[in-house]
Amino acid sequence: MRVKISILVGTMTGTAQLCAQEMELALDDGETEVQTLLMDNLDSSVFGREGVFLICTSTYGQGDVPDNAKALYEDLQQARPDLSHVRYGVFGLGDRTYAETFNFGGKRFDDILTELGARRVGERHKHDASSGILPEETALEWCQDWLSKVKHRVAAG
Repeated sequence: MRVKISILVGTMTGTAQLCAQEMELALDDGETEVQTLLMDNLDSSVFGREGVFLICTSTYGQGDVPDNAKALYEDLQQARPDLSHVRYGVFGLGDRTYAETFNFGGKRFDDILTELGARRVGERHKHDASSGILPEETALEWCQDWLSKVKHRVAAG
């Protein structure tokens, strides 16, 4: 079963991009086609692409999306497109020492996509930088499980 995945990356320091690259290498196996796109210069029209979406984003400042993700996030809020055809997953990065806003970058995208009718596949992953576990290691494990859920969902219709 052929699956297309667009990984949309929101990052400030490059960690989310590293995670996305690791996930792309792990998932792009001939049966699954993966393209990683930095959120720079993207708007809500990106969700017109074929396939499923994986939001891979860090959290910045006071629970904000990264600078390179702000235009996409704000366009989703303002344009409010119907995303009922969209299936997506979220791999969020954060640091639990910021308890009030832990992993809010991923949460913000998850919330707006749900509001616009998109349906999340699997649970939103919340990586904790203070856990001592490298996010790219967690990303590899999580994305394999997520892909199996995506394939199950696609097969079910």
